[in-house]
Amino acid sequence: MSEERAELTGPDLAQGVALAELADGGMLLGHAQGKPVLVVRRGDELFAVGAQCTHYSGPLGEGIVVGDTVRCPWHHACFSLRTGEALAAPALNPVARWEVERRDGKAYVTRELPAPDGATPLARPRAAAAPPPSVVIVGAGAAGGAAAEMLRREGYEGPVTLVGADDAAPYDRPNLSKDYLAGSAPEEWIPLRPPGFYAEHGIRLITGRRATALDVARRRLTLDDGATLDFGALLLATGADPVRLPDHMHAGLPVHYLRTLADSRALIAAAGGARRAVVLGASFIGLEVAASLRARGLEVHVVAPEQRPLERVVGAQLGDFVRGVHEANGVRFHLTRTAREIGADGVTLDDGERIGAELVVAGIGVRPAVALAEGAGLATDRGVLVNEHLETSAPGVLAAGDIARYPDPYTGEQIRVEHWVVAQRQGQAAARSILGRRERFAEVPFFWSRHYDVTINYVGHAERWDDVRLDGDPRDGECTAVFTLQGRTLAVVTVGRDRASLEAEAALERGDRRGLEVLAGG
Repeated sequence: MSEERAELTGPDLAQGVALAELADGGMLLGHAQGKPVLVVRRGDELFAVGAQCTHYSGPLGEGIVVGDTVRCPWHHACFSLRTGEALAAPALNPVARWEVERRDGKAYVTRELPAPDGATPLARPRAAAAPPPSVVIVGAGAAGGAAAEMLRREGYEGPVTLVGADDAAPYDRPNLSKDYLAGSAPEEWIPLRPPGFYAEHGIRLITGRRATALDVARRRLTLDDGATLDFGALLLATGADPVRLPDHMHAGLPVHYLRTLADSRALIAAAGGARRAVVLGASFIGLEVAASLRARGLEVHVVAPEQRPLERVVGAQLGDFVRGVHEANGVRFHLTRTAREIGADGVTLDDGERIGAELVVAGIGVRPAVALAEGAGLATDRGVLVNEHLETSAPGVLAAGDIARYPDPYTGEQIRVEHWVVAQRQGQAAARSILGRRERFAEVPFFWSRHYDVTINYVGHAERWDDVRLDGDPRDGECTAVFTLQGRTLAVVTVGRDRASLEAEAALERGDRRGLEVLAGG
């Protein structure tokens, strides 16, 4: 991922700032020794940390302080003010820490403190339970990669094996449909870690291999090349697979699906020789692909059975807004329509309309990859069932990410969430559960989606609702939509209001109903 150098603004903190300028809970952006620094006051304590998020260089000074943490406004990464540690994904590396001195009613940022790398063991007491003799992780995506790193950060010293069906080491999957596909992000931004990282931290990385059988009783995993791996604890993080069109519809143009880095590379190559593309499905992935192909200069048609895009997720008003954004950028929609046939030079719709094209992309949903779990006899229900510690029905076997159906602490229902940040945080929580820390997974789900210059942030989880309260108008560049069911807020969607999204996340965490009403203009 990219690392941008921020322009230095605010006071030179090495020269000191008056303590009176720092209110309790307040933040002050400045610089020291040529680097951006954020000073935060909590009661009588002063903290100074690097001012840029280590995920996408987001401005932490535009975020919020919650307890002894600061949260990034862009993608909700969370950092400890005391240690700089990245407490919650998507950031994996800590921010720098700086020493602060008080003299004569002023605060001086004096020097940068030594910064450990992202996989240095944390300063935490060990769990009471004995750790397993070894850990195997199936799936090297968001959850699996984050779990492997967290095991080492928690001080686990036993063997860790990370098995991925992908040929590549863990990478930034959300970017595959965004900047990378659009051509504005180089491939060197895509890997989550530099070459050699996993070996340096004692993580055995096996790529290009699928797990084909799991023997829970013998604690043994079999791979597609016949190799077997014995384990003390196992994490299933196999993710989800794209829903594919019926075989008879593949007789014409090749149909592209977007899940892996190889998929994105193939789509980029195909786009280079195309003038017109048909995107089947108005999902977030489908629409992000549409925006990226428009950035490459293709004419884009979106075909979907719904009356409006994304209505099932963000409601009618925001769905209409998203459609308008895409139409303003040249996308043509064919709604309440499906593809009947994919020919050699285009797509025929169910009403007989034919759209000539050289490129077809299907973004019609995903299904959790649960075959391995089902074959092992684990309890499943549209995903792998886990408890609040992400433990499956088999002792010593956990699940995280897109396959995990877990108890939602806010509704009491079992839910499954297909979001990158949720998967990473579940992987981190699963690693701690493996080590006996018995922490309940209670993170508020979060995801973001970008469409041209419009970013949509979503916190919470609402599969259904009976009311939507809208504050502001997205056509004016900003709004907040609050989704409730029987008077209870389940989710908050924002456009152009990054700080409000963070505040909604914090309010959902603490069950602050009044705070959520204020966000909705109440």
